[in-house]
Amino acid sequence: MAACRAQASASEQAWLEAAQTFIQATLSPAGKEPNKQLTQSVIDCVKETWLSQRENQDFTLPLNYSFVSVQNLQTHQRMPCCSHLSRSGHAHQAWSQGAGPGGSLLPREPLLLLGTLINLSEDLEQECRSGSLYVRDNTGSVGCELTDLDLSWLGHLFLFPSWSYLPPAKKNSLGEGHLELWGTPVPVFPLAGRPDPLTPIPVLYPEKASCLLRYRKRHKVKEPNLAGKLVRLSALVITQNKRYFVLTLGELSHAEGQAGSQVSVIVQIPAQMVWHRVLRPGRAYILTKLRVTKTRGRRYSIWTTIPSSDLVPLRPDYVQELELDIRFLEADLIPLPQPTNSKDSGRQEGLFRNSKVLHYLGTVTDVLNESASLYILDGELILCLAYQHIRGLRRVIRPGVRLELRDVHLLQSVGGGTTRPVLALCLHGTVLLQSFSPLKPESLPPFKVRGASLYEQLVWECQLGLPLYLWATKALEELACKLCPYVLRYHQFLRHSSPGNPSLALQLLAPSWDVLIPRGTPVRHAYSELLEEPHHCPHQKYTQVQTPCSFPTLLDLAEEGQRRAWAAFDPKALLPLSEAAHLTSCQLNRHLAWSWLCLPSCVFQPAQVLLGVLVASSHKGCLQLRDLRASLPCMPLTENSQPLTDPKLIGCLVRVEKFRLVVEREVRSSFPSWKELDAAGFIQKKQARVYVQFLLPDALILPVPRPTFDSESPQTDPSCPEEPRVGQSRLFLLSHKEALMKRNFCVLPGARLRPPKPTLSFYVSGTWLCGTQRKEGSGWGPPESLGVENKDQKVSLIFLGSSVRWFPFLYPNQVYRLVAPGPSQTPMLFETEGSSGPSQRPLELAGTQSCLTVQEEWTLELGSSQDIPNVPEISKALPESSLTHLLSDNISNSLVSFSAEILSRILCEPPLALRRIKPENAGAVKTGVKLTVALEMDDCDYPPHLDIYIEEPHLPPQIGLLPGARVHFSQLEKKISRSNIVYCCFRPSTSVQVLSFPPETQARAPLPHIYLAELFQGGRGPFQATASCHVVFVLSLQILWVCAHCTSLAPQGRCSRQDHNCPAQTAISQASIRLLVEDGTAEATVTCRNHLVAAALGLSPSDWTSVLECARRPGRVALQFTGPGAPTESPSKAHEPLALFLRTLCGSPSVLRPIKLSFALERRPSDVTPLEPARLQQFQCGELSLRTKVNPRPRLLCLSLQEPELPAAPS
Repeated sequence: MAACRAQASASEQAWLEAAQTFIQATLSPAGKEPNKQLTQSVIDCVKETWLSQRENQDFTLPLNYSFVSVQNLQTHQRMPCCSHLSRSGHAHQAWSQGAGPGGSLLPREPLLLLGTLINLSEDLEQECRSGSLYVRDNTGSVGCELTDLDLSWLGHLFLFPSWSYLPPAKKNSLGEGHLELWGTPVPVFPLAGRPDPLTPIPVLYPEKASCLLRYRKRHKVKEPNLAGKLVRLSALVITQNKRYFVLTLGELSHAEGQAGSQVSVIVQIPAQMVWHRVLRPGRAYILTKLRVTKTRGRRYSIWTTIPSSDLVPLRPDYVQELELDIRFLEADLIPLPQPTNSKDSGRQEGLFRNSKVLHYLGTVTDVLNESASLYILDGELILCLAYQHIRGLRRVIRPGVRLELRDVHLLQSVGGGTTRPVLALCLHGTVLLQSFSPLKPESLPPFKVRGASLYEQLVWECQLGLPLYLWATKALEELACKLCPYVLRYHQFLRHSSPGNPSLALQLLAPSWDVLIPRGTPVRHAYSELLEEPHHCPHQKYTQVQTPCSFPTLLDLAEEGQRRAWAAFDPKALLPLSEAAHLTSCQLNRHLAWSWLCLPSCVFQPAQVLLGVLVASSHKGCLQLRDLRASLPCMPLTENSQPLTDPKLIGCLVRVEKFRLVVEREVRSSFPSWKELDAAGFIQKKQARVYVQFLLPDALILPVPRPTFDSESPQTDPSCPEEPRVGQSRLFLLSHKEALMKRNFCVLPGARLRPPKPTLSFYVSGTWLCGTQRKEGSGWGPPESLGVENKDQKVSLIFLGSSVRWFPFLYPNQVYRLVAPGPSQTPMLFETEGSSGPSQRPLELAGTQSCLTVQEEWTLELGSSQDIPNVPEISKALPESSLTHLLSDNISNSLVSFSAEILSRILCEPPLALRRIKPENAGAVKTGVKLTVALEMDDCDYPPHLDIYIEEPHLPPQIGLLPGARVHFSQLEKKISRSNIVYCCFRPSTSVQVLSFPPETQARAPLPHIYLAELFQGGRGPFQATASCHVVFVLSLQILWVCAHCTSLAPQGRCSRQDHNCPAQTAISQASIRLLVEDGTAEATVTCRNHLVAAALGLSPSDWTSVLECARRPGRVALQFTGPGAPTESPSKAHEPLALFLRTLCGSPSVLRPIKLSFALERRPSDVTPLEPARLQQFQCGELSLRTKVNPRPRLLCLSLQEPELPAAPS
């Protein structure tokens, strides 16, 4: 036992020596002799506090605790911690359990903290007091927060028995740590109390003080003292480096919530800002030596403090009400009627809602956005403190903090994407700290801890109401997740605006809220919000805001587009039943193989804003919008149908509200027939291609500032590449661009051991406009002179590798500048290709004098011919082939160019007969794309139609080739089929330029109404039209039932093939009828197929179905008519009931009747077969016989057949 006592005595002695050393170095005045009284007082204070715990009776000193100075705390304590000297182990455990289940507790450290409590930092002047509190010792000072403060504590040395320290966050290393002082600090020396006044203090209570304020000219009272109970405390207002707050005193006899006389006092003396921490509503105070002042810009007056004013607690025994010499009028003593507060009014004026004002006591359970001052209270309510200046309080609020909210507004159903009720404080209310949080601060994303000044700008300068502010906060989080940290650093994006340096975040948000903020919205004025009655603030009346827009990631937008596209994919909707019921399996699946869906931005609710960095892909050769999660191909066009040609826009941020999201769907299916279209199991594979289209005038294009780094090592940002050191450049005029495709290139011997693979590349041909220019300062020097033989030199440029990224910017008849970095002294950089280039002979054959491979580090700029003297103006017209050349049988010059509107697009495959030859190669059959276009010719009233085929290696086609789009095709190969039909094919020399997007509405212009004789007139008549005519007689009628797979006859619905290998079990019906019609000007033959046969025969759908079922048994019913009155030639048995019925029906008036016919020419405009000559035909007119030349009857295809409209009966 004696040994243990000796060991304890030695430990206590060592602890005392360490304490004495610490106190003399840290707490004693510098430059003076050691103060033994100070040392003993500190040790006694620590001992007394330590022994106040019943568990600490074994040791008289906290031997496991060590002293810590402010400097050591700030320098060495990198993690949050807490220290509780006066709290026992059981008490600390109970305190920890009261923190709740979530979060991590502050680690407890055995540290003793002493210091002087002050309200002025060492580096600030007396006039710069802001109400902040500090703990100071000889080593420095650190900011602190308390839950309660007595003015008598200031300037005195304290032991802080319970405290927590939070160092600056790693993501905000420029900040400072702070102390949270729990409970009441213990003074090292006894505090001298305020002496009792010798005489009672003369005071004015609110009733007379407010009357004296109104009639101050009649009642001269110099610097009176005001007394009363604090009923309201405003927020601490910070404007233009000036701080002030307003307190309101009420009568002592009135309970809280009861009406009574009240008087307001404004406090704006810097040294008195600390009063804001002392004042507590419900307590009584005396304010001494007040004066009357007028608020800036307002007519009314208010009491205010002066530098010699003081704040003391009210003790009724030591005050005396001031008696005024002149008696007040009785009317003056009657309290003014209090205005009706918003909490007593439930009326709604129009769309406006009234908030409720209340007091609330709750615990913070989550942090929504620290910079935006948004929190969650009690897991149910949103707390918004953004409309007050809480810069000091923001560092304290975290889950576990308990707050008392005075005069807070309750807003419900604010909208803007917020579903919870919101508690929002205006300047009229205040927030009081009840207790600190025992939890460690959460690690928040950077966008939740940066940009506090930006959010203040939203409130104070942009004047956003609460619903719109909540939406803006959510939108900024979406934007930060899309762009930071690789496109922009968080501190760059969340930077506030300044004159001449607008904030990028505000530029992205402003277009959305400009339409929501009504014109004439009153500007927020702090004095009015604090003092005017009735009270007006941004929270008093509000409207529910529908979410203006959202900023989805490009990945989410693409996935939403695909989801909608596949949800809308319905084979029965793509193919009407009247058409699908007569298609074979091959035709059916081919029509379903490709489809597209255009989603305009207006279909998304809330509206989706397209946002991304514009980049050029070197892997796909197209423009893309890129954010952190994905890249989305895009196609921008100018208003005058011009593509984007300026590469300077690469790396810019593009914001588009009006756009189109295009989803191209490709389906591999094996539907046996139309009956199985509901069965999704016949779809083997689905894939989609998603991209966006927009017009540049609808886009907001913002340059992206180069990223700067906050305590981070520099790294390359892919969206903003650093510009290389420019050396020399050369201008050229582009005349033609070839297709982007994989090509083979020659490789030098020994360059690579492996055989080369085809490389994605393209060629352009053009003309050098001048010699090489070298960099001079910020511009280009004069071009080098060229010899006579080098003028107008033709050049072929090869783009491959990463230089493929320039493909979407290069278009004919544009001037570009090819820029090469590096030393300007490099000779002949753009002159020769080198040993790896092609031989000179192919260049001469191609009409090109030089060939040059564009290096990966070279860049491209949009130039102008005006930069070079003596160059004529360049025509911007696109090359066009004549219609005569296009639709002639001359193929000597097989490359053609034209503009056209795409009418349809389908996937095409080789005929089924080719598959039968080699069934083992069926899986290797390549699918091509067939475009049907309407040519745009100035000299043609009715545009002819033409087919264009796209095959490997040009698949998949470039984006934008959609039905309804206008496209310019350059250097297509013109071909003539064996049936003399002109069509075109893609070749390596082909280039495509989209001129306009498909119209938003697919309604086409009505077909022209003509007479049949107009089909014989000179020139080209319409390919499709309508005519009113009469059916003269039926030429032929045929009904077939064929196998849906192999198209063989299928009597009784069974395939008639002899080998029995056909896998199909389904038969389809096919019908056709040929009619002779005339309209009084000419005759024509019309062919109607499938469901149109029923309309031609005048049969109802049920009757036509019965006819088809009767024809199923024989599988084929055919009737031939040679002319009116002639016998019928029928391959079918004439005595069969069906044949007899049809023959009778074809000669009846129900078929031979007037009709309104919509038709297309059976002979297509692209058919170059020689026309039949006119033939001699004899006509009998009575006894007179006449012979004349008759043009051959035109053959028409029926598009629709309707009954003619009967003329209205005369009234």
